[in-house]
Amino acid sequence: MQILLVEDDHALASALKEALHKQGYSANVVGTGEAAIYVIQTDPPDIVILDLGLPDIDGINVLKRVRQKHIDTPVLLLTARSQLDDKIIGLDSGADDYLAKPFEMTELFARLRVLTRRLNTSGTAKITVGDVCLDINANSVALSGEELELSRREYMLLKSLMEHVGRVQTRHTLESRLYSWGEEVASNALEVHIHHLRKKLGTEFIQTIRGVGYKVSQP
Repeated sequence: MQILLVEDDHALASALKEALHKQGYSANVVGTGEAAIYVIQTDPPDIVILDLGLPDIDGINVLKRVRQKHIDTPVLLLTARSQLDDKIIGLDSGADDYLAKPFEMTELFARLRVLTRRLNTSGTAKITVGDVCLDINANSVALSGEELELSRREYMLLKSLMEHVGRVQTRHTLESRLYSWGEEVASNALEVHIHHLRKKLGTEFIQTIRGVGYKVSQP
């Protein structure tokens, strides 16, 4: 799951990025509205966390411009504004949810889980493919009812594949969900994660589409 964090407060952005990584998200940060619009148009993330108080463009205008391009990426607004009218304007402009500063990280994660469920083809907190069940709320995976121990990136990779069951995920797409900008990625890192998942889930669960990427399919 790739998140774009649009926040010009460097200390807050750094803290949020670290917290998101610990929750299994791949998070990238930009500090201006223009940069956010460019990234959303050229390399759309799964979810955008958008601060309203940006130095160049008001967050509401960023949101309006994105929606005018018919980009429906879920957007969670962060606002220090307490006026109800401002929140209503944000929602009417196309935001999916809002969170008033200051906020607890646990509440942010809960809001993100709701948005994540909306992205799932299954529309629920649990995704089941054959004997494998992935629980988004618990960040857990079970095989035939037995919970598996997965690393953070193994979980993120499996989640991306199971959320798009039956569809091929390219190498670039999968790596963008596992790693943030600037992270060094070994040339065989993705294959290593796939290998470890196959040892835990069975060699046939994740299929290789040569020259394209990987997918999982319902039996």
